Amino acid sequence: MNYIGIDNGVTGSIALVTKHISDNRLVPTPTHKEQSYTKKKQQITRVSFPVLLALFRDLDDPEGPMVLIERPFNNPTGVKATVSAMRCLEATLIAVETMGWRYQYIDSKEWQKALLPSGIKGTPELKAASRDIGKRLFPNLEDAIDKQKDADALLIAEWARRNGL
Repeated sequence: MNYIGIDNGVTGSIALVTKHISDNRLVPTPTHKEQSYTKKKQQITRVSFPVLLALFRDLDDPEGPMVLIERPFNNPTGVKATVSAMRCLEATLIAVETMGWRYQYIDSKEWQKALLPSGIKGTPELKAASRDIGKRLFPNLEDAIDKQKDADALLIAEWARRNGL
């Protein structure tokens, strides 16, 4: 069984964890910038759906992987971040459903509690711990983890593997 972990969001990542360590992968969520849908002069970042779907087709296996998607940020005080996360989630769901894959959501606290040391607080500490644990568990992906600045997607997929989903 192969596992795909998705750290939702336009700065997130997608990871594949397999029984063959050399096949494991970590890639940033494919995105592009474009003019916002508002009248205001500003750019938004969107998921590049054709690139995402091609990536998923490349990751496909005959059994069909189990996909875990981190539940998106949803906070009324952070409207822009929430809208961005929901747009990203929708594009990701359409791609996963197009592939016919099984999926479920996971809260960040759930996989973090199982895989990161206790007592860590705040985004900088969580990202550093994710990076350190990811490099320990997936030493062949150290460069990709450094480039992404965390191993969240890998750890989400690893959590699924360990829990036999």
